[in-house]
Amino acid sequence: MLDYETLKLVWWVLVGVLLIGFAIADGMDMGVGMLLPFVGRDDTERRVVINTVGPHWDGNQVWLITAGGAIFAAWPAVYAAAFSGFYLAMLLVLVALFFRPVGFDYRSKLEDPRWRNAWDWGLFAGGLVPALIFGVAFGNLLQGVPFHLDSFLKPHYEGTFIWALLPLLNPFALLAGLISVAMLALHGALWLQIRTDGAVAARAKYAVSLLALVVTAAFALGGLWVWFGIDGYRIVSEPAHSALPNPLAKEVVREAGAWFAVYATLPVAMLLPATGLLAPLAARALSAMNRPGLGFVASSLGMTGIIGTAGAAMFPFVMPSSAEPNSSLTVWDAPSSQLTLTIMFFAVVIFLPVVLGYTLWCYRAMWGKVTVAEIEAKKYHAY
Repeated sequence: MLDYETLKLVWWVLVGVLLIGFAIADGMDMGVGMLLPFVGRDDTERRVVINTVGPHWDGNQVWLITAGGAIFAAWPAVYAAAFSGFYLAMLLVLVALFFRPVGFDYRSKLEDPRWRNAWDWGLFAGGLVPALIFGVAFGNLLQGVPFHLDSFLKPHYEGTFIWALLPLLNPFALLAGLISVAMLALHGALWLQIRTDGAVAARAKYAVSLLALVVTAAFALGGLWVWFGIDGYRIVSEPAHSALPNPLAKEVVREAGAWFAVYATLPVAMLLPATGLLAPLAARALSAMNRPGLGFVASSLGMTGIIGTAGAAMFPFVMPSSAEPNSSLTVWDAPSSQLTLTIMFFAVVIFLPVVLGYTLWCYRAMWGKVTVAEIEAKKYHAY
């Protein structure tokens, strides 16, 4: 059986893998939804776009549910503190996600153009709003969240309940939201270039050429902003990493450049931001050469680099506190018990390959380009 310290580190990696898996799989669906009103110029073209992800979106969303469940089970203190402060934001995500199942299943049930156009914009919102809010949340984590823990380890937020939404929308957090939106839209555009042809594929290719530049430029600007304008967090003293969790038993200070300390102590970590900067440009070049499949792989690597950069920079912090730095939650002092982490670890070892296996089988079974002719032939059967 793994020791407690190792389990804490393993679960930090596993949660990161689940978040990246969500970004690659479900992020593709969100990106396609964001592009739907723009790459599809008439009803048939929009049905082509929808049918590239229609058979897969619900399976892909399992990654979001699994990531949320893993955070709840592995880091209950983080789950409680995050949902206490980000409640309104998470509620907005949930409301936006409601548009996806209803939009996919009911959009084409009626031939009324107003009905279908309304659901097209609903699917657009179902992709844009979650992508934006997840990015904004990451931007706020890098700045620190205004909460503190009392002696019973109960989180308390500064100000009134409404802070949970409005102060999230600060300039740096909005930049992080832009990175998230552009990153997922780029991923969706590459998927459309793979799965469609004709005018839809051409418009998706053009979207790739623009979005890749936005992702790279926004990510570079975000890095410069963190370097020059945002103080990081550093642990001065703490109990042994194998000790029972107690977030208030450590001393934390805010310090300029602290988020970049990992790159000095572990230079190989520079591969993450380098990948985040260069992979979108590689995806753009591959798309221009009509190699969108490889471009999709490059886009996936780019998302891994961008998310991994944030995770590596913050390590071991998971949810820093700007109100009282000593209340910050870390990998070492916010997890569940050793028994819980052990049971969950073996559950992941058994079931994650199963999930990956049936996901790949589903894509293989339903592979092929979605064309206008196919949608017209299956007018009453396709999404």
